[in-house]
Amino acid sequence: MANFLVTGGAGFIGSAVVRYLINETSHNVAVVDKLTYAGNLESLAPVAENPRYRFYRADICNRGEMDRIFAEFKPEKIMHLAAESHVDRSIDGPGEFIQSNIVGTYTLLEAARKYYSRLSDGEKKSFRFHHISTDEVYGELPDDPTVFFREDTPYAPSSPYSASKASSDHLVRAWHRTFKLPTSITNCSNNYGPYHFPEKLIPLIILNALALKPLPVYGQGLQIRDWLFVEDHARALYLVATEGKAGETYNIGGHNEKRNIEVVKTICALLDELRPRQDGKKYSELITFVPDRPGHDLRYAIDAGKIGRELGWKPQETFESGIRKTVEWYIANRDSWCKNVLDGSYRMERLGLGGK
Repeated sequence: MANFLVTGGAGFIGSAVVRYLINETSHNVAVVDKLTYAGNLESLAPVAENPRYRFYRADICNRGEMDRIFAEFKPEKIMHLAAESHVDRSIDGPGEFIQSNIVGTYTLLEAARKYYSRLSDGEKKSFRFHHISTDEVYGELPDDPTVFFREDTPYAPSSPYSASKASSDHLVRAWHRTFKLPTSITNCSNNYGPYHFPEKLIPLIILNALALKPLPVYGQGLQIRDWLFVEDHARALYLVATEGKAGETYNIGGHNEKRNIEVVKTICALLDELRPRQDGKKYSELITFVPDRPGHDLRYAIDAGKIGRELGWKPQETFESGIRKTVEWYIANRDSWCKNVLDGSYRMERLGLGGK
């Protein structure tokens, strides 16, 4: 039994990691989250009553709070997921991304370094700072199915978001090399699954379709992404944090390259099957092409061979099985979790003002 500290644990990927740790392991878990717009305690409700779970509402940029939490919880594994993560938002307002993703990671690294320096030699052997990043730090790939992002692919970020994540990756590597802090990094492809905040493509399309709203697709939807089911990602992150080598980077991908328009049409077809429109029309008739966003990368694709060879990980879900589970979850939770996210009730609750 170890103590896992998960930053950003109320977010989409973070909450999946926390649910995995509580449900599938015997470890203690502490979540650190400042509960910005995408942090939702309802995503942690399934494990919130477990005695191995605790929650700290705190900002990773607050060094005093980080020192206090480290001293109180005494983590052996840190899984750092706290980040601003939406490309469009980074274009509209880069400042928050610089603060959270760069300054926040620096502050957390320094708190971890101070804490680590005080551990015994035995305790140091089990300590790990694992930083979760994105494949977007590599820039874009050509439309060539033989070319993939590898761990040694040079960084070439395109957006303020990916640039801020690239910066945080470099900080983590520097703290390992300069200060001997045992760190590891993972760069993942596009995640999807239950509890995904509806500003992202898949949940946005599902919920807009159910509400018979336009389904916005950038350009002609020809951008290619590799899709990774979030629960597969959570398993991979646990493996790296517990069995990966310090100082190493591991790419995590779902082996599911799809054009955005394919993803949207797949969702429409599933909704036609699972929740047919009362007017007899197809959901695909709601597809609306909108002007592409600035600096939109054409293609991302991950070579996940290293994590497969060294740690034995591979995704359990195909895109077909994972997207069906996702659509079914959003249909089942449309009037609960989804409704509260869309009308802002969960935000009111966390401010102590009650729901709508």
